[in-house]
Amino acid sequence: MRINTREELDSMREKYKASLGKQYKQILICAGTGCVAGGSLDIYKRLQEIIDERGLKLSLTLEEEPHDETVGLKKSGCHGFCEMGPLLKIEPMGWLYIKVKVSDCEEIIEKSIIGDEVVERLIYKNENKSYSKQEEIPFYEKQTRVALEHCGHINAESIEEYLAMDGYNAVAKALFDMTSQDIVNEISEAYLRGRGGGGFPTGRKWDQVLRQAETEKYIVCNGDEGDPGAFMDRSMMEGDPHRVIEGMIIAGIATKAHYGYIYVRAEYPLAVKRLQIAIEQAIKKGLLGKNILNSGFDFELHINQGAGAFVCGEGSALTASIEGNRGMPRVKPPRTVEQGLFGKPTVLNNVETFCNVTSIINKGAKWYKTMGPDKNHGTKAFALTGNVNNTGLIEVPMGTSLRKVIFDIGGGVKGGEFKAVQIGGPSGGCLCINENHLDLNLDFDSLKKVGAMIGSGGLVVMNDKSCMVEVARFFMNFTQNESCGKCIPCREGTKRMLEILDDIVEGRGTLEHIDMLEELSETISATALCGLGKTAASPVISTLKYFRDEYITHVVDKKCPGGVCKALMSYEIDKDKCRGCSKCARMCPVGAISGEIKKPYTIDKSKCIKCGACMDGCAFKAVQLV
Repeated sequence: MRINTREELDSMREKYKASLGKQYKQILICAGTGCVAGGSLDIYKRLQEIIDERGLKLSLTLEEEPHDETVGLKKSGCHGFCEMGPLLKIEPMGWLYIKVKVSDCEEIIEKSIIGDEVVERLIYKNENKSYSKQEEIPFYEKQTRVALEHCGHINAESIEEYLAMDGYNAVAKALFDMTSQDIVNEISEAYLRGRGGGGFPTGRKWDQVLRQAETEKYIVCNGDEGDPGAFMDRSMMEGDPHRVIEGMIIAGIATKAHYGYIYVRAEYPLAVKRLQIAIEQAIKKGLLGKNILNSGFDFELHINQGAGAFVCGEGSALTASIEGNRGMPRVKPPRTVEQGLFGKPTVLNNVETFCNVTSIINKGAKWYKTMGPDKNHGTKAFALTGNVNNTGLIEVPMGTSLRKVIFDIGGGVKGGEFKAVQIGGPSGGCLCINENHLDLNLDFDSLKKVGAMIGSGGLVVMNDKSCMVEVARFFMNFTQNESCGKCIPCREGTKRMLEILDDIVEGRGTLEHIDMLEELSETISATALCGLGKTAASPVISTLKYFRDEYITHVVDKKCPGGVCKALMSYEIDKDKCRGCSKCARMCPVGAISGEIKKPYTIDKSKCIKCGACMDGCAFKAVQLV
């Protein structure tokens, strides 16, 4: 049913809230990409079958007339605790079940839905305590969710549930209670900074577009999340697509723009599907398209799927791609706010930025500024990955320390001691372990001072078994492969840097190579065309700054301290530990190990292919890396 007025919107919202309240229990199954890959949709299907077999009243939508005994079965967005997926939550009790399998479904229905009992074996436990409720788990307890507020708590494919959570209230407020300048002023007062990279003030960008004399303007959402290890925007589009749409509509009202594009990489099919569903639902309800809420304001929204080029995360390359051209950056000025999409003034923000807009309009800039330090207000979502016990999607206030994120929320380092964290993806830098960096505040300005950046929010934790030279080589390989090739510094410079890093990890490096890396880094950073090119050398610059001794060890001693670089590995057999059992010789695929039974064996290093089979097979730990 189309909603024609603000009063009808309020009335419908109350109706859906009442329907939600009458579902005496809800089962929320994480249907984010991670849990789907783990089989959550099979769990959903099996739960449907069991509910039907038991004769329970099943509700899949709030449009249905609820009953006091109705069970709601929902596909929610990402819950964030990816390490423990597939995840399932029982409301209103708040019970969170981890690592759920299809075989657990009958017990969940019998005990939790019919019997009001928690299934103890499925709840989260650490060395200190068991936690049945989601909000009590340290991973969630220490977070503050704004952009991720609804992810994991509502049906990701239901506009009715979004409305029940005060959805589109901010659009109504923007349309009827505020002028365009009022909206811009509120966003400016909140000092919301773009969450996609450099942290440019969103209000200033919107104000520049509002002031343009052109009548044709565009709102573009950058959902081209290409950083390795980053999945924040994907999870928001999958788990709360209406929040993205609502933020874009408000940007349209603020800048008097009537057309919007969401640029999503085609590798995110679930995000694309849910955005398409959300757009269709919003149009049907009269909350998107022509004459929204009979206000006279029109806003049309389109999805554009990118081909996965990392460079299309850069603004001018992204707009070129939407226009049907090859995604390549252009020289600036003019800026996107002056000549962006189709040569018209354009607001370009990323997904997380738009997800913050609705809360600011609903609750005000003063509320938003209670979180985070000066000029770094609000929260930031991070994809916490790597050598950390609790990998997943988190959101914390700006200014939260690395120590709190890694040890309090992430549960500490896995497989060794903490060594470094790569932040901001290929454009970011590696921070080393010392008191200053571990207690460093995660905000735009604090990170900039130490040569790093928040970027899109990828946070890769590394333990002391990591090789920082190999980390730099990995990111340089990614950047070089993704270079659009337009400018020589990035196209040729990153290629040469990768060749040098390959030489170093393969044992051909020299001290002159290190000097050349520094020289190339400076040249590329100063002369590359776009922001991605200018920051392409950041992983090398930061690892040289904080882990120079590892580069020296690689090129002088021809050893890899982390035991990662295969070409620099060397295996030896400790004669005092060897029992002469011959197992290592029997396991060696190239016959590089010889000896006599009950006497120490030896390795011919000229034949050894460094596969590690001997070390893995030795029961006496006599085979060692040297």
